[in-house]
Amino acid sequence: MSDPARTAAASAGPAAGGAPGPAVSPRAWQAFVVLLIGMFMALLDTTIVNVALPTIRTDLNASEATLSWIISGYALAFGLALIPAGRLGDRIGHKWVFFTGIALFTVASFTCGLAQTDAQLVVSRVVQGLAGGIFVPAVTAYIQLLFSGRARGKAFAIMGAVIGASSALGPIVGGLIIQAFGEQNGWRLVFWVNLPFGVAALIAAALLLPKRRPDDQKVAGGVDWIGVLLVSAGFVALLVPLIEGEDQGWPVWTYVVLALGVLLLAAFGFWEVAYTKRGRLPLVPPSLFRHPSFTGGVILALVYFAAFTSIFFSLSILWQTGLGHSALETGLVTIPFAGGLIVGSSQSNRLAARLGRTVLIIGTGLVAIGLIWLWLILQGTAAADLTHWLLLAPLLIGGIGSGLFIAPNLQFIVATVDRRDAGSASAVISSVQRIGSAVGIAIIGSVFFGTLTISGPSPEAVATGFTHSAASAMMVSAAFAVVAFALVFVLPKRVEQRG
Repeated sequence: MSDPARTAAASAGPAAGGAPGPAVSPRAWQAFVVLLIGMFMALLDTTIVNVALPTIRTDLNASEATLSWIISGYALAFGLALIPAGRLGDRIGHKWVFFTGIALFTVASFTCGLAQTDAQLVVSRVVQGLAGGIFVPAVTAYIQLLFSGRARGKAFAIMGAVIGASSALGPIVGGLIIQAFGEQNGWRLVFWVNLPFGVAALIAAALLLPKRRPDDQKVAGGVDWIGVLLVSAGFVALLVPLIEGEDQGWPVWTYVVLALGVLLLAAFGFWEVAYTKRGRLPLVPPSLFRHPSFTGGVILALVYFAAFTSIFFSLSILWQTGLGHSALETGLVTIPFAGGLIVGSSQSNRLAARLGRTVLIIGTGLVAIGLIWLWLILQGTAAADLTHWLLLAPLLIGGIGSGLFIAPNLQFIVATVDRRDAGSASAVISSVQRIGSAVGIAIIGSVFFGTLTISGPSPEAVATGFTHSAASAMMVSAAFAVVAFALVFVLPKRVEQRG
């Protein structure tokens, strides 16, 4: 099995200090570079678009709901594609699944930049997220195939650094592009920056990635497509009213669709149980949720990523639309968080080996402190007095905490289930993380724009209104972080070292 993040759980602990393993060929490292290009593109696009949102809103005359869809649609499609794409790669080989995903991602990036309406852009972003979810599982699958022992641990450490760096650098890169090429062309180039990387990855993947070896064991059974349909429809039904409800004034249909989403997710649960009893391989094995700690871990992943990704959305809208700063200045505001994230990530696995679950407690605690601090600053500071210096310390603290949590959290959640279920468990958690990002943006966007009241046309009135809304949105993000801190205690104190 080769689902997106499960191999991190299996290798994060002992890989760095385990058996050296056989020598790794230079060709394997060359193939690894190709995989990292794909991972870099997928994670960069989760954050690079944030600083372009105000420009997109103006250029395409987009609604507030559209801005949420641009981020949430990408994250939701990404998360929902991970498990079926991993299963498909197990059956037919990961090379051409990776190739297809990269090709689709590149084309979707091109069409995002060509979009003439907000609807065209949202559709292209959903396709882009779907493509990312298609090729990312192949990255971890190939690391398992190409490396072993300490080399595998080194590969996962490098991949973790790329994930952290690409996510953290996204707003800065986006700001630089818009600053250099202007607002009207810059937001389109934010998407087109993927094109040279995508083309290079396609050529290199065709030449360097190995095909399935003859002795590789294929996974029996097909993909649970009815399960995919039910869970996808359920989450879409939940997101649509959360994103569109405020913009539409919460008409009756929004409550009906919310109820439908709950029913579809319940139907998905019943279907998975029935599918498993027939001896088939379900999308999400029901047996995982017999472990209360795993259920708590799933909620933790959902809530944490809802808190973590939503803060960039709030700050980007506030800093540009509300306070009138440039996209580059907005990107630079996030530098303390990016630096803290990189520092925290670099130390997380070492500290997890020493401190166990305590590193997650420290991490979520720091994130909660950072977000509460941000909320208090936004709540208690006049818009005219807001500067990036006021946000430096809380963003740095939140970034360090996030780095400490994100890298090792998967292995602690997976440790709550039986070892034979580790692959399925880590795939579920990876998907839930992306879905949590989508849900967080949907809720935060609704709160932000739902509380937005501007008392007059003056710049001061606009700044005050947006600052008040950002404070309300940050309060919700902080609440998510506090809940995540409380949920960490359901996880085991230590993780068994897996060989």
